[in-house]
Amino acid sequence: MNWTELLKVEVAASYKATEGLIDLVTDDMLDFKPETGSNWMTMGQLLFHIQTACGFCMKGFVTGDWGFPEGQSYEEIPEEEMLPPAEKMPTVESVAQAVDLLSADKTLACEMIERAGEEDLEHKMQSAPWNPEVEISLGRHLLGMVGHLESHKAQLYYYLKLLGKPVHTGNLWGM
Repeated sequence: MNWTELLKVEVAASYKATEGLIDLVTDDMLDFKPETGSNWMTMGQLLFHIQTACGFCMKGFVTGDWGFPEGQSYEEIPEEEMLPPAEKMPTVESVAQAVDLLSADKTLACEMIERAGEEDLEHKMQSAPWNPEVEISLGRHLLGMVGHLESHKAQLYYYLKLLGKPVHTGNLWGM
């Protein structure tokens, strides 16, 4: 298997579909969140989170830089800071900002795939900070981050459906 090519294809498809869905969002939707249940992000918070779901996380795996404060490790950060309730999560100020942030994250994802290189993608074994007991290949970790983006892309799709936007399966898959 060629991890580099697989990841490039998956990144291109996931970001394309996500970009298409974001194009259906307007600034007046940024405060929307589902009415039932609890701990839902607003649309603006979801759009902010989407831009950290893939490239940002790939950078953590490839470089070891997870954006933690200097000298602080994952284990030292309180759970409520790592997984804050929705009302404490950051939000985008506009759809235009979300588009720019997602574009930068896509560029970062592509850079990290190249930086990792095929040898490390295939053979470098490492654990995630949140699951230090399990080591898997760097390629699997990066593919998992594409899956993270995919999950939030699907969440965005359902937010749009709940808002009555005429989205269909083709929108979900970037067709």
